[in-house]
Amino acid sequence: MCWLVDTSKITLAEILVRGLVQGVSFRAYTKRKAIALGLVGYVKNLSSGEVFVKAQGPKKKIFELIKWLRNEGSPASNVTDVKVEWKNEIENINSFRIDLY
Repeated sequence: MCWLVDTSKITLAEILVRGLVQGVSFRAYTKRKAIALGLVGYVKNLSSGEVFVKAQGPKKKIFELIKWLRNEGSPASNVTDVKVEWKNEIENINSFRIDLY
């Protein structure tokens, strides 16, 4: 039996991006892409040198963002790894922003 996943359902993902992702406008490009996909959440630099993304919206659109993070990002970035953790809850978020802390 094959079960189809409803990719239109609103969901929340926490995404950790590793590689050369700080100091290369990665957050600004990520914000633009997320907004273009109709997602809400935020992106921020971590002290470890990684970038953290919290994205909420239709699962299909989050998959598109993940693919973009892995394969494109900002022009000067070099992504080496992307980890995704799907969350069961959704949050009361109404925009996508760059979080400074």
